[in-house]
Amino acid sequence: MSRTVAELEAIHDALAEAFARAEAPIMDLVAAQTHDPWLILVGTILSARTRDQVTAQAVRRLLPVAGTPEALAALSVEEIEALIRPVGFFHAKARHLAALPGVLRERFGGVLPRTVEGLCALPGVGRKTANLVVALGFGLPALCVDTHVHRINNLLGIVRTKTPLQTEMALRRCLPERLWIPWNSIFVSFGQTRCKPVGPRCAGCPVARFCSRAPRAGA
Repeated sequence: MSRTVAELEAIHDALAEAFARAEAPIMDLVAAQTHDPWLILVGTILSARTRDQVTAQAVRRLLPVAGTPEALAALSVEEIEALIRPVGFFHAKARHLAALPGVLRERFGGVLPRTVEGLCALPGVGRKTANLVVALGFGLPALCVDTHVHRINNLLGIVRTKTPLQTEMALRRCLPERLWIPWNSIFVSFGQTRCKPVGPRCAGCPVARFCSRAPRAGA
């Protein structure tokens, strides 16, 4: 099952309205406060597989002392670990962050790339992180697909896919480009606050009419 453009816009509008009343995901807050692609990149690396509350605390500790590649390069792996723990996989993330300034300098002359492919060449950066930096950091059309986006877009019949990468590629084909940047934010917020994988709050859901899980009248 696929959705028409009118249905996609209706889903966007309903979730955007709900998003406006909810607490924004941590990286949207970082983007709104800094407008700095470098800080958004560092914060997004920290946020992977980590609850927003824990990420927020690590961001407040690390970003003030790692506001530029040069500042981050001055920190040891051990110093970075102390600043970011207990984010998920903090040992690996500290190693990636410590290596990041050197790779950025050697591969890109110290200039942060503005493409998904370029960003994916940096340590600790996959497609989800790269797309989020392109969208929130540079304001360019990009589709960041995490587990919330993947799961809920399948529930709503927007895509029929098995992996986040497949979902990203399917959305690129069907979703109007003007909706790409906000798509991640509204679905992440919706997944965190209402459409949870366990114990979702389906009563009063603003997009229930599209959902394969929603109870039907007369059922």
